[in-house]
Amino acid sequence: VFEKSVEGYAEACERLSASRRLAGIEINASCPHVKAGGIEFGQDPDGLAGLVRACRRATDLPLIVKLSPNVTSIAEMGRVCEAEGADGLSLINSLQALAVDIETRRPVLGNSLGGLTGPAIRPVALRMVWQVAQAVGIPVCGIGGVSTAEDAIAFLLCGASCVQVGTASYTNPAAAIEIRDGLREYCERHGLRGVADLVGALEAPA
Repeated sequence: VFEKSVEGYAEACERLSASRRLAGIEINASCPHVKAGGIEFGQDPDGLAGLVRACRRATDLPLIVKLSPNVTSIAEMGRVCEAEGADGLSLINSLQALAVDIETRRPVLGNSLGGLTGPAIRPVALRMVWQVAQAVGIPVCGIGGVSTAEDAIAFLLCGASCVQVGTASYTNPAAAIEIRDGLREYCERHGLRGVADLVGALEAPA
């Protein structure tokens, strides 16, 4: 769900909750390429708290909040969502970015700023997933440049319970299936019962 106001988000959640076909709702708390005032609910703790609170009241479905990476403390934002009743978190959304046409001396995008995603943001996403997973007690979904089983495993080790595959699917529609198969092979090769054994198993230096 993405909207232009807290009221819009809440209304969308309420209306969607009437559908028997939905397992849950993911709230996009940040969308840097949207023209409407550069809306970034996810950059302000108070604004984010109000947004999650309103959506929580509007639906009984599992509520996941997609966090913006364009913040000073991603862990703080995760704790804010948890305190307001979020059932899970997904991160990260795209990084705010700018591309320049040096011949016209103008931004490439009509809205000037846009969202950078894909493999380029994976190291940042891993760092943020790791920080948030240590700060909250609700599940975390890892997003950002997941193209292979190895990428997914890195997110699981950093504390993600699951991952989303986005950009990779545009160039390889079978990416998610290949990642699933690669996860199974990895678990068998390492004698693991399943991917749950990988979640949060990163051995970071003290």
